[in-house]
Amino acid sequence: MNTDFTSGGSSAKATIAIPNDSPAEHNNIILIGMPGAGKSTIGVVLAKVLGYDFVDSDLLIQKEEGLRLWQIIDSRGIDGFHEVEERVNSQIAVTKSVIATGGSVVYGTKAMKHLHSIGRIVYLKVSCEELSRRLGDLTKRGVIIQPGQTLTDLFGERVPLYEKYADTTVVITGLTVAEAVEKIRQEERLP
Repeated sequence: MNTDFTSGGSSAKATIAIPNDSPAEHNNIILIGMPGAGKSTIGVVLAKVLGYDFVDSDLLIQKEEGLRLWQIIDSRGIDGFHEVEERVNSQIAVTKSVIATGGSVVYGTKAMKHLHSIGRIVYLKVSCEELSRRLGDLTKRGVIIQPGQTLTDLFGERVPLYEKYADTTVVITGLTVAEAVEKIRQEERLP
């Protein structure tokens, strides 16, 4: 199945298919991290700098389901959303792309194994304090959060998962988008 979408003024085409495991498909940069860390914003700029395509897995999910993220969570619940997120992320088949994932992708073992098979996973680490300043209504952003759970609780739950799956951790607290892109390029030894 082919999915076309536009993001950041550039057009990208992502194919959702079961990929083969050829080494040529291992040239992607996959960004993981908390909601509000800047995965999509930084990802678009990084892709332009590298001459790569940009794929936002949250946009793929919305396109596939015909609903916004928070609507999927409202209608199917957290477990239902995780099933959709795991399915879509497990089937991304692109090359020379920067892939911005949703913050909860790390709950899906199958998705993370697949993403690791097609590229380098970079954890964009931002302090909880900075995230709380950046984020508004978590439910309208499509953030998976249990009733009664705070951003601090969610941060504590997810950080060990980001660290587990990351090939590289890049601390970007307090950095501009340009500075974050440069730091990723340096840490990943990208052109």
